[in-house]
Amino acid sequence: MLTHELRIARVQRTLRRLQEDVPLLEVRVAELSHEGQALAKRFAASVIEQAEAELNRLLEQRPVEEPDSELPCEPAD
Repeated sequence: MLTHELRIARVQRTLRRLQEDVPLLEVRVAELSHEGQALAKRFAASVIEQAEAELNRLLEQRPVEEPDSELPCEPAD
């Protein structure tokens, strides 16, 4: 089972990738109709919004760390 800090790190990485992908979305949906473009952009915005909400929820639920506790190594991307 993942530790709470690893879950936070995973959601942060996912959120960062989604946000970095927004400019590329413009290129991918360029050939769609205006309605299709709007739908794709709304969906992407919704996914980002959900990821932000999940990150905020995890940060609020973060357990109080003990000063001597060591964080486990985070796996590479």
